[in-house]
Amino acid sequence: MLTFKNRTALVTGAGRGIGKAVAELLAANGVTVICVSKSADSCGAVAAGITAAGGKAKAMAVDVANGAEVAKACEQLLAEFPVIDILVNNAGITKDGLLFRMTEDDWNSVIQTNLSSCFHFTKYLARPMTRARWGRIINMASVSGIMGNAGQANYSAAKAGMIGLTKTLAREFASRSVTVNAVAPGFIKTDMTTEFVNNPEASTAILAQVPLKRFGEASDIAFATAFLASEEAGYITGQVFAVDGGMAM
Repeated sequence: MLTFKNRTALVTGAGRGIGKAVAELLAANGVTVICVSKSADSCGAVAAGITAAGGKAKAMAVDVANGAEVAKACEQLLAEFPVIDILVNNAGITKDGLLFRMTEDDWNSVIQTNLSSCFHFTKYLARPMTRARWGRIINMASVSGIMGNAGQANYSAAKAGMIGLTKTLAREFASRSVTVNAVAPGFIKTDMTTEFVNNPEASTAILAQVPLKRFGEASDIAFATAFLASEEAGYITGQVFAVDGGMAM
């Protein structure tokens, strides 16, 4: 078991997939979890499931791409919780397409949801962490942000930006014992990858790039994230942990 001392975590994109797995694992380790997603139904269902299992959770519907909405949500949370100890910036969308076919909206919506949301949540929630001299920020990047991926100029740029943000904030917050790390998933079986996982031809092409020759599970990412959020990871900051079956070696 990892060590958590009466911690409170906020997980964006917690309504499904990786975010849901992270929220549930943190809650199973005794962390109070605020489940954030754009859909009140999805984050509400996850929070209700955690509560039914004996954990502590709260649901909050927030459009993470809207900076003003994020600011308001954070203000409300900090009125209820003195500090959000653990921030997992996981919310993300894809709008894939080759560059010449990519619209400005495709570009902006992915950048705002995947990258700008990290800026906004961290800006509002990190200051209480620095005052408390303890905090964990984990940004959900991607191997696409390390290696690039044809058809994902917007997504790869957002994820690469998250890695740069991670390394910069790690330096800014280190003197206050707040760590900032990134997890970079490879091909993980979630709602976002169903069309590839269930397509034999696409699966064969993808797995040819994966040394372990299988898709990852959301739990694989959750375990890495929970470790980085724990007391045991206090001497790790500014790092990118690729959980990808060996793709980015």
